Amino acid sequence: MRVLVACEFSGTVRDAFAARGAYAMSADLLPSERHGPHHQGDVRDILNDGWDLMVAHPPCTHLAVSGARYFKDKQAEQAEALEFVQLLLDAPIERIALENPVSVISSRIRKPDQIIQPWQFGHGETKATCLWLKGLPLLAPTNVVNGREGRILAMAPGPTRWRERSRTYAGIAEAMADQWGQHEEGEMAA
Repeated sequence: MRVLVACEFSGTVRDAFAARGAYAMSADLLPSERHGPHHQGDVRDILNDGWDLMVAHPPCTHLAVSGARYFKDKQAEQAEALEFVQLLLDAPIERIALENPVSVISSRIRKPDQIIQPWQFGHGETKATCLWLKGLPLLAPTNVVNGREGRILAMAPGPTRWRERSRTYAGIAEAMADQWGQHEEGEMAA
């Protein structure tokens, strides 16, 4: 299986799929933090390279409702971000998962198929994450834990805050690889 992880610099999701035998490549404008197949550049350059599955993490800067107070001042940027999301959702790839926080994607493109939380996948934290799916089943919780700390929301401002907030939790990445990595056309993942 060939898996493209769009807009990922951390390598977390890419490495989860690779650990299960998939050929997985991340793509981001930034270099990868971990060693592994990575396209540093615009993901649009490799969208047509014969991928079986794409997990996309488009930047949420101009989309997340947490920044709604700034929307009136960045309408052009938001329109461009929504065009990019639509391009990813329309990519010529049979199975697509696009993740983003609660955002204007829900009202401007379509509602998400699912909203997940880190505490459903072994992390005692809250961070609502929406999933827009094409050709994939809903992601089943794997390890529901107590604890509902809003660590991500409470992070202090700083130059690396965006980087820490954008990371996919390892438990979610592992669930994606376990449940979607074995998914074949017409068959639901176990």
